[in-house]
Amino acid sequence: MGLEKIVNYKMIKSEDLNHHGTLFAGRCSEWFVESAFIGAASKLDPKHTVCLKIHGLEFLHPMHLGKILGFESRIVHAGKSTITVYTQVHEIKSNHVKCLDGFITFCNVDQNSKATPHNITLNPETEEEKELTIKAAELLKRRN
Repeated sequence: MGLEKIVNYKMIKSEDLNHHGTLFAGRCSEWFVESAFIGAASKLDPKHTVCLKIHGLEFLHPMHLGKILGFESRIVHAGKSTITVYTQVHEIKSNHVKCLDGFITFCNVDQNSKATPHNITLNPETEEEKELTIKAAELLKRRN
C-alpha cells in the first residue's frame, strides 16, 4: 500500500480575504498546518504530536472568494520519532489548479514532551511518492 492521502476542504469566505481580495496568507497557513496535523494524527496520537518545523509554503496561484480548496496531506518521511507530512492545496472545480504546497515535520512526544519512537514505516510505491520521500529527506538534512 502506498502513502495514504488525507483530504479535507475549506471554502474561502469574505473574512478570509486580504486587502487585495485574495486569500490571506495567514489564514491559508493556518489551514495548511491544520491539514498537515490531521495527516500526522492519522498515524500518531494527536495528544502526543507536536509541530517541529514548517519547511516552507510556496504560494503558486492566488485564491479567490467562493473557491473551495482541497487540502491533500500524506506522511512522506518517517524518522525515529519524527514524521514529515507533504500537503498540497488545489482548487476544486478549476481543473484542480495547484495553489500551494509544502512540508511540515512533526515529532511524537511522551507525557514529558520528550521525543519518543513511533514505529511508523512507510512504503512509497509510485514515482511521485518516491520523489516526495526523497525531497523530504533532503529537507531534513538541511536543518541539521
